[in-house]
Amino acid sequence: MSLGRVVAAAALGLVVLVITACSTSTAAESKDDSGKKDDDRTSTKPAPPAEPVKLSISPKNKAAEVAPGDPITVAAIGGTLTKVVLTNDAGERVKGRLSPDATTWQTAEPLGYGRRYSATATGVNGDGNPNTLRSSFSTIEPPLRADLSMNPTDGQTVGVGQPLAFYFDVDIADKAAAERAIQVTTTPHVAGAFYWFSDSEVHWRPQSYWPAGTKVSVKAAIYGKNFGNGVYGNDDRVANITIGRSVVAVADGRSHKMKVTVDGKMTRVIPISMGKPGHETPHGTYVVMSEHTNYTMDSSTYGVPADAPEGYRTTVDIASRMSNSGIFFHSAPWSVGDQGHRNVSHGCINMSTENATWLQSISNKGDVVAVRKSGGPKLESWDGLGDWQIPWKEWQKGGAK
Repeated sequence: MSLGRVVAAAALGLVVLVITACSTSTAAESKDDSGKKDDDRTSTKPAPPAEPVKLSISPKNKAAEVAPGDPITVAAIGGTLTKVVLTNDAGERVKGRLSPDATTWQTAEPLGYGRRYSATATGVNGDGNPNTLRSSFSTIEPPLRADLSMNPTDGQTVGVGQPLAFYFDVDIADKAAAERAIQVTTTPHVAGAFYWFSDSEVHWRPQSYWPAGTKVSVKAAIYGKNFGNGVYGNDDRVANITIGRSVVAVADGRSHKMKVTVDGKMTRVIPISMGKPGHETPHGTYVVMSEHTNYTMDSSTYGVPADAPEGYRTTVDIASRMSNSGIFFHSAPWSVGDQGHRNVSHGCINMSTENATWLQSISNKGDVVAVRKSGGPKLESWDGLGDWQIPWKEWQKGGAK
């Protein structure tokens, strides 16, 4: 072979070597079917398992003397509840409600006094793995149960001055707990506050007279509530009440006239006679407590025997009670000649039978009678429904707490 061919062959080999080397580098950077380079591939680690769902039941396991009016609550953290069963010692199942997100469950009915209960709750975590929690507890058998009466009662229509009065049959130590148990809702909304006249009597009223037409709903959910000193609530009380039209009467002891407004409009001026010297009618804002016909006025009810010189026992056609101490507005045909001129009664507001009949016909219990310039003492707030005798700032302090 000539020297020229040897050089040419060597040159050709070098070219092939370079091409081959380049081809090898290109192959190392080839892509897979997904379009990624081989050296871009990463390994995928499996996700860690979800934490077990955490369940809780309140009250805690083996709790004793649980208040049956308090809710029993089951909760799930890190998952949802799938089943909750609460039964009493007779095997009866207690109704409950599950939250929309299935993370909490609460009793939907009160428990019984002096009973044992068992609860079983099951929930799952995000992976669907279940967990179960069991608990048992017992409710208290209280030494005293408090009953409650109310004024006004369900279905009544009352006047714009009517307070909501609640009377317990035992003293209440934890007054805040009692107030929480008594729910007052109104349409339209009317703000108000509680005031305790004693350890067993509490009233609720607005700052000013009720707006006419207000709908009032009272739910005294006292059952099973702990009111302190071993006293627990007995039966719940419910009342739906309507505030009627506004009837306000202002009786003036100097002019001997009563001006009656209905829904803010002057409707009638009535000649009256109030308490004579020595029997002056207490001045202040009264609330009509009850209405009567053919009613016997008896001085012995406030300590004066009927056969005493200043005593009496007389039946009248119309009488509306304004206080517990015996103040009424009533028909008094025997004093018509004095009405509009002088005060001759034993403290009541006398008026003609026609005027008393009219006034009672347009009014309700809870209407307002304001006595002015009578020369008498101040009406006590505790005498009947003298709630409006207490200024609002004082009322908001809550009374005898």
